[in-house]
Amino acid sequence: MNKDDKFVITISRQFGTGGHEIGAELAHRLGVKLLDKQILNEVASRMKAVEDAVEKIESRNPLWRDDFTNFYRSYMANAEYNGQEQETTSHELFQAQADVIRSIAEEESCVIIGRCGFDIFADHPNALKIFIHTSLDCRKRRIAEKYDISEQDAAAMIVDNDYSRELYTKMFTGRDWKDATNYDISLDVRKFGVNGAVDFLMKCIE
Repeated sequence: MNKDDKFVITISRQFGTGGHEIGAELAHRLGVKLLDKQILNEVASRMKAVEDAVEKIESRNPLWRDDFTNFYRSYMANAEYNGQEQETTSHELFQAQADVIRSIAEEESCVIIGRCGFDIFADHPNALKIFIHTSLDCRKRRIAEKYDISEQDAAAMIVDNDYSRELYTKMFTGRDWKDATNYDISLDVRKFGVNGAVDFLMKCIE
């Protein structure tokens, strides 16, 4: 990746690794825009493509947001899903959001957290695709401390969030979320911490 030209960095991460914080600090040091779920939702809500997709979905199923997780679980558990209309509308929304991400990246360099960015920019000529991971014990301790909960509850949160991310990726890209071949860098942050991980990534970039 050449940071002197317009670039895209995508961050995929296991829950509890500090991947979001790493992406935010990386964007800060590079002086570029951070695109995470909250920012993308805000921007997407103003884009006609997403407005049209959401309006279309809600007209057919006002409770589509509540059905989203059940849809993924059913699809993966049964290897098929009979609710063809719901599958179609889910893909429509994903594609509309992907269009928003691409339109932003065309205008300026950015760091993208999640949202299957590694797949959206798989063929981008100046993209760096990163996967952040670490041991379950490290993640349990971090989540327990962050949310002031027991490690048992933290473990349950990790399982649920990792599962959702895996399903989301499989559903919309057909790829294995944890397959290292999807990424340019797969980084175990156990010995780094957030700032150490960013220091390492900055050296790779430079």
